[in-house]
Amino acid sequence: MDSTITVGITGGIGTGKSIICRALSIMGYPVFYSDTEAKELLENDPETVKKVKQLFGDSAYIESKPNRDYIASKVFVQPELRAALNSIIHPKVRDRFSSWTKAQNSPVVFNEAAILFETGAHKNYQFTILITAPEDIRLARILKRDGSSLDAVKKRMAAQWTDDKKTPLADFVIVNDERKAILPQLSEILKKIES
Repeated sequence: MDSTITVGITGGIGTGKSIICRALSIMGYPVFYSDTEAKELLENDPETVKKVKQLFGDSAYIESKPNRDYIASKVFVQPELRAALNSIIHPKVRDRFSSWTKAQNSPVVFNEAAILFETGAHKNYQFTILITAPEDIRLARILKRDGSSLDAVKKRMAAQWTDDKKTPLADFVIVNDERKAILPQLSEILKKIES
C-alpha cells in the first residue's frame, strides 16, 4: 500500500514501548520491531557480522553469536562507536521496514524503535509517538526486567536523549507513569492519525 500511514513509536529504555505495541497488535495494527530486526541482522547477516567484527574486533562474537555485553560496554561509553554501529545497522533495518510496509494490508503501520530522534529517523514517518515515564519508574522496571546493575542501566539511559529533548519533536506523547491510563491516550492518538 503506497498510501499507508507510517508511525514511529519510540521512548527511552523502560518507558513501556512494548506494552503500547502489544496493545496495537491486539487492536489489529501491524507493528514492526526495529530492535528485533537489528538483533537478527547482528546474528545472521554476513555483511553486518563482518562489519561489526571490523569495528569491534573478534571479541564482538562468541561462537558466531553476538557478544552483547562486550558490544554494550563499548557503545554506551563511546559515542563515536555507537554512531558507527548505528550506521551499519540502521540503513538495513530501514530497508526491511520499507519492504515489510509494502507487504502489509493496513492503512496504518507502526514501527517500534528505541532511538528515532537521536538518529534523525523520525523524519521518515508521517507521525511519531513518544512514550515517556519518570526516571525512577523506568529504573525500577528495567532492574526488575533485565536483572542489570543500576550502573549499567544508568549508562544506557545516559546514552539516550532525555524526554525533554525528544518531546518537542514528537507528534504525540503517551505518559506511562502508572497513574495515567495508557489506553485512552492511545485511542485518542489513533483517532487523530486515522482522521
